[in-house]
Amino acid sequence: MMKFTLDGLVRENVKSLKPYSSARDEYLADGSQMVFLDANENPFENGMNRYPDPHQRSVKNILADLKGIPESQILVGNGSDEVLDLLFRAFCEPKVDNVIILPPTYGMYKVLGGINEIRVKEVLLTNDFQPNTDQVLDTVDGRTKLIFLCSPNNPTANSFETAHIEQVLKGFNGLLVIDEAYIDFSKKESWISKLGTYPNLIVTQTLSKAYGMAGIRMGVCYASEAIIAILKKIKPPYNVNELTQQQAKKGLLDQKGLEKQVNAILGQREVVRQTLYKIGFVREVFPSDANFLLTRVDDADRRYTELLQKGIVARNRSTQPLCENTLRFTIGTAEENKHLINALNELDNE
Repeated sequence: MMKFTLDGLVRENVKSLKPYSSARDEYLADGSQMVFLDANENPFENGMNRYPDPHQRSVKNILADLKGIPESQILVGNGSDEVLDLLFRAFCEPKVDNVIILPPTYGMYKVLGGINEIRVKEVLLTNDFQPNTDQVLDTVDGRTKLIFLCSPNNPTANSFETAHIEQVLKGFNGLLVIDEAYIDFSKKESWISKLGTYPNLIVTQTLSKAYGMAGIRMGVCYASEAIIAILKKIKPPYNVNELTQQQAKKGLLDQKGLEKQVNAILGQREVVRQTLYKIGFVREVFPSDANFLLTRVDDADRRYTELLQKGIVARNRSTQPLCENTLRFTIGTAEENKHLINALNELDNE
């Protein structure tokens, strides 16, 4: 494994930056016995008149227990997109540095590169939707700061093989970001368990998928204490609001509810998968480690429009590399999936 040095990756202006600090940073108690006269808040209690905990301590406490890592290795963001944006801002010098992505993949990596004026290099996945690791490492140059892997991947739904990821981790002297938005639907172990082995590893997760809380916007970054300390320098002081923190705690503490819903989705995924195989215009149903199925059909544009006319909104992924004539079907409730199946059968018989 190459010798990894974090200091050489951090932007110079970030190294010397001191984060915004409020008076709430100066004590560790829960504040229940204190009189707050520091933040120019409205003093009349309504449950939301105070600023939220800028460090989301109670949320991190639950996450630390669930993931088996210290709170100092956790950063909570306003959705995963904020976490990803912070990585660009902390480590990538605009108009100088570059990152590598592996299409077809989550579109925000490229969008964030454009927003931050960072060159985005693309290395296509192989035909079986696995990383071409030799080509990825050959694409790395002296200004490559980040490589993004989405595993399980969106839109292909598959997980990347461990050997491929380890090869990149060992051969890249920058930061490898593994986006695990769909990890709760996979039987594979989270890469969080490898943070102690690989200092250049960053893992992101979300409460938007398996936890069913897309509306509250909460993403989480897991990394070394040193990486998290750098990100904390540049995050907004109150980036996660009080309502989000309260709802997140409820959801995180309900692990039985999480398991029940994940099992229901996985069961329905199999129902939809078996149905898709029987549809005449379906050419291929790709393996899935996520809560959706990528399906190749005879004419994706036509089938997308026909389904829309029947009240079914799928996602046409045909513009993505390696995804010609594909539709992505999210797994809904049993009733929603029944509507999809009926619509597919109707189209197949027309």
